[in-house]
Amino acid sequence: MWKKEEDADLGRPPVSSAPVTMATYTDAMSAFTKNATAFIEQIPLFTKARDSYEQAMRVSAELRGVLDAGDESLRSLMAQMEQAINNRVEKSTAFDKKKPELVKADITKPDKSDGRAPAVNELSYPKWSDLP
Repeated sequence: MWKKEEDADLGRPPVSSAPVTMATYTDAMSAFTKNATAFIEQIPLFTKARDSYEQAMRVSAELRGVLDAGDESLRSLMAQMEQAINNRVEKSTAFDKKKPELVKADITKPDKSDGRAPAVNELSYPKWSDLP
């Protein structure tokens, strides 16, 4: 703490007097105490923030699981619908190859005297022997 001749020879700054050093120490201790106290007062906020973050991450993982399961269900249902539609299309194309004859109606001509619409006397269906 006392000025030594070697310090002056080595280019070091001279050691200041004891009262100035004590004032610097006291100021530094006061600043440290003030800042440390302010920091410690904020620790509960940090703890709350950390707890909220962990809760959000847990809920996010659960939600992701639910959404993934829902997506899988939707994909499965869509695949079943596509398969059902494809089966229906295959059956209808097979059915279209052999088109049935339309039902024919024999209509009698109206009596010109009363002007009524024609009546359906008989429906004719294709005979089994006429089918290919």
